[in-house]
Amino acid sequence: MTTPHPTKRPTDAAHLDDDIDPPRELLTLPWIDVHNHAHTLSWDDRERYALSGCRSMLMVASGYHWTPYKPVAADDIRFLWDDAINRRAAIERNHFFEAKLGLGVHTGVRIEDPDELLAAMDDYCALDEVVAVGETGVVPAGHVEGWALDEQQAVVGAQMELARDHGLPVILHTPNTSTDAKRPYRDGLGVTPGYEKNAGLGTDPVLDGENPALDAVRLDVEAMRDAGLDDERVVASHADRNNTAYLMEQTDCYLSYTIGHSWLVGVDAADVADAIDEYGPDRIMVDTDCANVLRTDPYALKRAIFELYRYGIDVDDIRKVVLENPREVFGFEQE
Repeated sequence: MTTPHPTKRPTDAAHLDDDIDPPRELLTLPWIDVHNHAHTLSWDDRERYALSGCRSMLMVASGYHWTPYKPVAADDIRFLWDDAINRRAAIERNHFFEAKLGLGVHTGVRIEDPDELLAAMDDYCALDEVVAVGETGVVPAGHVEGWALDEQQAVVGAQMELARDHGLPVILHTPNTSTDAKRPYRDGLGVTPGYEKNAGLGTDPVLDGENPALDAVRLDVEAMRDAGLDDERVVASHADRNNTAYLMEQTDCYLSYTIGHSWLVGVDAADVADAIDEYGPDRIMVDTDCANVLRTDPYALKRAIFELYRYGIDVDDIRKVVLENPREVFGFEQE
């Protein structure tokens, strides 16, 4: 029998389920962000990662999309790689989480002399702090100056081969199908406030079928197989409802759901929970993709841990998705 509370007015306490036992371990569950650009963020943002339980992160050393000229020179990509390598140890020292790097050639903007860059990548991939190739992958349309489809495929395929030769996984950039805006913005302000990109400078598409975003992923999978890279060595970042079924049912790749900017791509913890329900947790991860060029949330992954439990996902499955799968694929430190 419930003991009455000595309150003057009725309270909810008499109607609550006393059998609920929230999993306190979720408060201290460590987690790994397998795709961000945290080296471009502020010191305070990186501290937010640490305060919310980030154990390790994979910083993708790309940012050349936002250089003030196009095409981009190969030397400028090298500068960005070198900058991330130079700052990585200081980030670990100041914030205590493990920080590793992904290096790659993104095809969103045309790069001059890509062969020079790909040749240099061979030495970079041998560095201990580089644990992945990428992000890379075919894009349906570029920004300012795009690559022809065959040029993109050549660059992506060459990186798949480098990953194979060095025993590294690949972070695959999969194009999203953005959510529809409720109404257009005022002329001149762009179509995505919160994202410092002039969408009006997009190039003509090189893929124009009924589902170009999915067609791009299919081409990347073809490149992976042509290179002889095992499916399990590819992590398809930005997984969404448009590509989940194909990747889960037609490949053995891992899927990483980007939830750091749900306002932009419409992917959140509910999508992750749905994928776990349908396919299990064994090939699923979560990432933030936080970067200094768009409105993102360093707390997003910690919030997702709580949301996944609220959506009915078991604690052991949550741990597998946010910690164990990333450790296994990218070789992060054990506790």
